[in-house]
Amino acid sequence: MEHRVLDATVIWRVVRRRLAVAVPVLAATSAGMFALGAASPVDPAEQYAGAAAFTTSPEVLAQIRANWGVDDPLPVQYARWAGNLLRGDLGWSTSRHEPVADVIAARAGWTLLLIGVTLAVVLAVSLLAGTLAAYRRGGLLDRGLRAGAYAVESMPVFWLALAAIAVFALGLGWFPAGGLTTVTATGVSAGDVAHHLVLPVTVLAISQAPWFLLFVRDSVAQSLRDDHVLAARARGLPGRVVLFGHALRTALLPFLTLIGTHLPELVGGSVLVETVFSLPGLGAVSVQAALGSDFPLLAAITLITTAVVLAANLATDLAYTAADPRVRIDG
Repeated sequence: MEHRVLDATVIWRVVRRRLAVAVPVLAATSAGMFALGAASPVDPAEQYAGAAAFTTSPEVLAQIRANWGVDDPLPVQYARWAGNLLRGDLGWSTSRHEPVADVIAARAGWTLLLIGVTLAVVLAVSLLAGTLAAYRRGGLLDRGLRAGAYAVESMPVFWLALAAIAVFALGLGWFPAGGLTTVTATGVSAGDVAHHLVLPVTVLAISQAPWFLLFVRDSVAQSLRDDHVLAARARGLPGRVVLFGHALRTALLPFLTLIGTHLPELVGGSVLVETVFSLPGLGAVSVQAALGSDFPLLAAITLITTAVVLAANLATDLAYTAADPRVRIDG
C-alpha cells in the first residue's frame, strides 16, 4: 500500500510540473497567434461581409468593427479573445461561415483516425523490422532496411503522396485517389472508409517509419550487448526469447520517449497528406484557413494541436515511469 501511495505521489508531481510548463506554452502560443492575426492587413469586417463588402456602406462596416471591438487597444482585444477561449467560445470561422467549434468537431475525428492508424502501423512495422535488422547486423536485411530508410527520409511526404496516387490510383486503379467515400455512396461505411484510407495511411506511415525503424535497430543492437542479454544467451535460451523477451524489452524504454517527441512531425505530415488526398480532416482545413486568413479557425486548431502534443508528452513520461519502476521522473 505504501508503494502505491508513493507512485501516486510521483505521478501527481509529474503532472503538476508538466502543467506548470504547459500553461506558459499555451499562453505564449495564443499570444503569438493573436499577434499574427492583429498584424494581418485583412479587414475582419470586410472578410465577414464577403462579396457583399463591395456594396456595403462604410457606416455598416464601421458598426461591425465596433460590435467586434477590433478598434480597441490590442491588450483589450487579446484579453477578450482569451476570455472567450477559456469559456469555450472559439469564435466564428470567416472562411467556413460557421462556428469554429462546429468545424473542429466535424473534422477532428478523421484526423485522429488517420494519425492513430498510422502510428499503430509505424510502431508495429518498425518494432518488428528494426529488431530483426539488429539481430542480423550487417546482413542483407539490415543493409537493405537502412538504405531504404535513408532514402525515404530524403523524400518529401507530398511527393510520396503524389507518386502513390499516380501509381496505385491512376495507373493500377487499386485504390481511390482521394476522399473518404465513393462519389456514388449514399452514406459512410467502415469498409469504404478503410479502402480510401489505405493510400493515405501507407504514405504517412512510410514517411514516418525511418525514424522509428533506425532507432529500434540501434537500440536493440546496443541491448544485445548488455550483460543480462548475454547472460540469457549463456543460459541457452532460444534466440527469439533472447531477442524479443530481453533485448527488445530493454530497448522499448527510450522508444517510448521517441513516440512523444516525434508526434509533432506526425501531425505536420498529416496536414500534407490530408491536403493531397482531399481528406476532410483538420489538416486540410488548416491549409484553407491559412490561405483564407481565417484567424479564429487557424488559432483554435493551433492551440488544440499544441495541447494534444503537450498531453502526449505527459503520457509518454508516465508510460516510461510505468514501464520501468526504477525510473522516477521529477520534472
